Amino acid sequence: MKVLVTGAAGFIGFHTAKALLARGDSVVGLDCINDYYDVRLKHARLEQLRESSQFAFEKLDLADREGMQRLFREHRPSRVVNLAAQAGVRYAQKNPSAYVDSNVTGFLHVLEGCRHNAVEHLVYASTSSVYGANTTLPFSIHQSVDHPVSLYAATKKANELMAHSYAHLFGLPTTGLRFFTVYGPWGRPDMAMFQFASNILAGKPIDIYNNGHHSRDFTYIDDIVEGIVRTLDRVATPNPDWSGKAPDPGTSSAPYRLYNIGNNKPVALMHVVDCIEKALGRVAEKNFLPLQPGDVVDTCADIDALAADVGFSPNTPIEVGIERFIAWYKHYYGHN
Repeated sequence: MKVLVTGAAGFIGFHTAKALLARGDSVVGLDCINDYYDVRLKHARLEQLRESSQFAFEKLDLADREGMQRLFREHRPSRVVNLAAQAGVRYAQKNPSAYVDSNVTGFLHVLEGCRHNAVEHLVYASTSSVYGANTTLPFSIHQSVDHPVSLYAATKKANELMAHSYAHLFGLPTTGLRFFTVYGPWGRPDMAMFQFASNILAGKPIDIYNNGHHSRDFTYIDDIVEGIVRTLDRVATPNPDWSGKAPDPGTSSAPYRLYNIGNNKPVALMHVVDCIEKALGRVAEKNFLPLQPGDVVDTCADIDALAADVGFSPNTPIEVGIERFIAWYKHYYGHN
């Protein structure tokens, strides 16, 4: 297949493009390479992807309507994986417009490109953050997600609603994946695990929010990518049992699906810190802080639907995943 992967210079997009290329697909990678975090890391990811003759790269912003129209018209991808977005919960309080430009306007351009160019299936990134103020664990796709506690989450909920409208109106098969705290080699520098490693090696204190009383469904990147690829291969179809009298949020009478994609095994934040300290052979100086606005205290993914439909089965323990991440980090940044 020819697959358009947006956000190809990003963490999950890079790994997804790499997996698709490895199995023989051709990949068109899109990224605007913004400076939300160190662009040198993004270019290093792209250098690896460019080693394949089956990879083509387009530097383009999703919010560029004419550019997006041209891209779809010229490349004619058969399937699309939309992983480009303005990420981060706290940054939304500083620069809310970036989230609307990329995550709402940009996503509209992706939907329009798919609609007008006979794309067979759109798989797009949502987030566990959409569960917001909900405290019923594990989080289920069958639960309401009408109370986001961050603008980032609100834009991702908007993506799910927009995707449903296009599935309903135009028969465009869409599948949304709610990612749960993805980590691993080539990860994002703004994520806690990356910052912990960086600060510990530099002899700086690490900030631990909510006084360490967080738990997260940390999910290793290889497990995430396997779930993405399996989902891409299973084109969304209508649920024949869906009823407007008792509407299921996770499915539809349209070709529309939502899935949680997580490890289904939440881990206490302090255990993550312990694992990082062990992998680095150093003890961190810890700066305990209160809960930050927009943060969710605990996350846990109900992955039954994804397991049933595509055989998703994450199998990387947090201890193993952190060892692999730290080994990559030390090699990439030249720490002995």
